[in-house]
Amino acid sequence: MLIGRLFHVSYTVEGTWRLLKRHGWSWRQPARRAIERDDGAVELWKKEVWPRVKAVRRRATAGSGFAAGASDGCRWRV
Repeated sequence: MLIGRLFHVSYTVEGTWRLLKRHGWSWRQPARRAIERDDGAVELWKKEVWPRVKAVRRRATAGSGFAAGASDGCRWRV
């Protein structure tokens, strides 16, 4: 959508990915860290907040859409 507005062309998602990859871009890892990054705040968040967030997560159960029909090739239960 942004590419279309800025450059008046349209690409599929796959085409956009190929174009970015051709120019050395990756969606997985930023080229550099943000200047505004506060490493102390990140470490504090990892130690204090993340364990609480992680503990609240529920395990996948039948009917939740995870692994329920994986063996028969179906990704989602209907």
